[in-house]
Amino acid sequence: MRKSNLFIILLLPFFAISIVNAQDENSLKISGELLTDERFLFKSPNDWAWNENRLTLKLDKKTERSKFYSEVWLRNIGLPGITSSSDLYNKGIVDPYNLEIREAYVQLYGFLTKNLDVTIGRQRIVWGTADKLNPTDNLNPYDLEDILDFGRHRGSDAITLNYYLNYDFSLQAVFIPFFQPANMPVGVFANALNPAMELPQGMVLKGVSDTIMTPRYNLGESSTAGLKFKGFAKGVDFSASYVWGYDGLPFATRNTLTPIDAMGGTNINSQLSFARTHIIGADLATSIAGIGFWAEAAAFLPESDVIMTNDLTAFYPMSPTPVTQDSLILDKTKPYIKFVVGGDYNFSDGSYLNFQYMHGFVQERGAENLNDYFFLRYEKKFFNEKLKVAPLGGGFIITDWSNIKDNYALVYMPEIAYQATVNAEITLSTVIFDGKGDNLFANLKDYNMCMLKVKYSF
Repeated sequence: MRKSNLFIILLLPFFAISIVNAQDENSLKISGELLTDERFLFKSPNDWAWNENRLTLKLDKKTERSKFYSEVWLRNIGLPGITSSSDLYNKGIVDPYNLEIREAYVQLYGFLTKNLDVTIGRQRIVWGTADKLNPTDNLNPYDLEDILDFGRHRGSDAITLNYYLNYDFSLQAVFIPFFQPANMPVGVFANALNPAMELPQGMVLKGVSDTIMTPRYNLGESSTAGLKFKGFAKGVDFSASYVWGYDGLPFATRNTLTPIDAMGGTNINSQLSFARTHIIGADLATSIAGIGFWAEAAAFLPESDVIMTNDLTAFYPMSPTPVTQDSLILDKTKPYIKFVVGGDYNFSDGSYLNFQYMHGFVQERGAENLNDYFFLRYEKKFFNEKLKVAPLGGGFIITDWSNIKDNYALVYMPEIAYQATVNAEITLSTVIFDGKGDNLFANLKDYNMCMLKVKYSF
């Protein structure tokens, strides 16, 4: 049976319950949205860069002592990947789709004691006060499928305890038994986060393969735990947090180089591993004279040294011992800090300004590898807020302050959004990349694109 048909059958009881209990304020509530997201490249021949039709269904039910919540994505995403006639018999290839449970949990209020709430199930545990880019938000794995959807995470199967000391202060403890890595970008962005391979002089890269070493799935090795103290005092929201977990992006810890011809042709097989990390975080948010301010920082302390070994033994068949070269990628004695500071303001004429400065993006690790990012967005609403124009939006990135002209990136994202009805919004935008040097966004300058999104909420 197809997943979509099974999904509809599973939903029928919920719709029936909702109709029967329509007069009950505690009945199951169904909401969601339909999103169409289409993108094509400016560069000739104007290839399609993205095709997504997403149905989001949210089920929510509350009682005096409990809450149930779930969020499901049913999507048609991607373009047909047809390579042979046999693919025409597979509807999943001709018309790709997937079903994803983003969240599904039960929350119990006043569990054992009136000050304690417990949440069990798949949940999105949001930490941090910055706008989308949160260095302290490390419990859930990053969802990097759409690299332009900053700050997206997947849910995790977890147990969360919230203990309320009083109205202003609380403690949160989280236990996640299963390790989940970040999922990587797809489509035209598939190789955006892959580092460039550098070979010794005289070698030519012919082929690359890899093997991923994941933590063993047992109670201790694959688990993640977190603790957070949250408070409010003198108009300031603040928190301090600690996470014992894994970096969701793998490191190349062993590269085996093999010669394949006499011209220097070389194949590389990489062993990729995940590093256990301690993360200490803090954040705050406040408002002064109507201006919102926030700051957030996280210190990353690798539990052990991360070393990359290049195995060149195949080039020296007569050597009695393995020929290897070791490089220290992360030093456990040298923590590195990522942070964000920013603010926003709503003007009386209906315009809005948001600015953020961030040190260290998602994929950057090690103090010497953290770059500086400046993000700005200005928008203004017209015609009773039906039309929203954002002529300024995007970021400026600097990777080397001593030589900015050769080590920078520019991302420009203007946008126009029209609220056609109370429920429907149409958005037209562009993304333009430019820059020099080896950095994430400068490497995307061949992927300037136009985007059209239509969203209907219900």
